[in-house]
Amino acid sequence: MKTLIVYRTHHGTTEYLAEVLKQKLDGEVDTVNLKKNSSPQLEEYSSVIIGGSIHAGSVQKSIKKFCSQNSEILKSKKLGLYLCCMEEGETATKQFIEAFPEDLREKSVANGLLGGQLLIEKMNFFEKGIIKKIANIENSVSKIDEPAMEKFVLKFNSEK
Repeated sequence: MKTLIVYRTHHGTTEYLAEVLKQKLDGEVDTVNLKKNSSPQLEEYSSVIIGGSIHAGSVQKSIKKFCSQNSEILKSKKLGLYLCCMEEGETATKQFIEAFPEDLREKSVANGLLGGQLLIEKMNFFEKGIIKKIANIENSVSKIDEPAMEKFVLKFNSEK
């Protein structure tokens, strides 16, 4: 089984989690950042995982575009979806629902809300100002959900 993890990241958390998943998943796994390659060759993969993050309230447009443009081929693959966000509970669930199309969510064998990070050192001046004002934080914060990541990996690996 050959798996492709397609992701888009702003400050590196989604990429970091893609690399962690790559190490934990069964079989051969490749990763592609949509910022660097917006049209990866999906035909050679039996499985695809799509990862995005919430930035300024919604998932990256490139994730939505990728899902839309590749919907049919994605539905023919073993599919996993994960989202990085700082929210929890109903808000995080709503963000996940808005991030990925319903048909792909229903087809997916593993869905994950894997937590997130606010990496102040990787933000531009404008982003730092907004985060400091809205979230009232001065330093980077990590809320990566390790148990959710392990559950995602177990679920994805167990599905054939």
